[in-house]
Order: sequence, then C-alpha cells, then structure tokens
Amino acid sequence: MSTERLRTAEVEALLTAFGTLADNDERYAFLVDVATIREIQDMAQRLAVARSLGAGAHYTSIQEATGASSTTISRVSRSLNYGEGGYRTVIDRLGPAAEGGDA
Repeated sequence: MSTERLRTAEVEALLTAFGTLADNDERYAFLVDVATIREIQDMAQRLAVARSLGAGAHYTSIQEATGASSTTISRVSRSLNYGEGGYRTVIDRLGPAAEGGDA
C-alpha cells in the first residue's frame, strides 16, 4: 500500500488521538485498547532494532539482543534509510540504543 493511500481520515484521527494523550500511562492504556499484545511487542521490537542500527550495531548483535529476525532487521534498516524519517526523528529525540544495552 502506498503511503498516499494510507493517509486516510481514519489514520489522521488516530494520529490526533495519540497527540491528545498526556503521559505514558495514557499512551499505554490506548495502545492496549487499540492494538493486540503481539502488535505492540512487534512495534517495540522494531523500535529497539532501529535504535540499535542508529547506534551502529551489527545485525548479529541486534538479533541476539532483540530476538528480531534478519528479515525484520533488514526491513527496519530499509525504513530507517529510505522511509519517511519517522525512525530518525524518534532516534534523534530518544538517542540511539547503547550497543548491547537497552536494545
């Protein structure tokens, strides 16, 4: 699906909904309500992978630290390098994961 077709009124409402949440407790409650446990775990894993890639970690160490498959790491790497810039924005604001650390 192209990103143009993804940016629907419903997606805009979802983005706005996230912006209304004041703290991590509210964001957590909303995530638990709107997504499955597996979806939340997958998104968290992808963020950990992106942060590790941002810190310069190698695929093997990322696999060991996060349990992510090489396919997931490759997809995250592609998004990190050629995507919309979302991962870069978050990594810049959070900082990269320490190699072998909080990935």
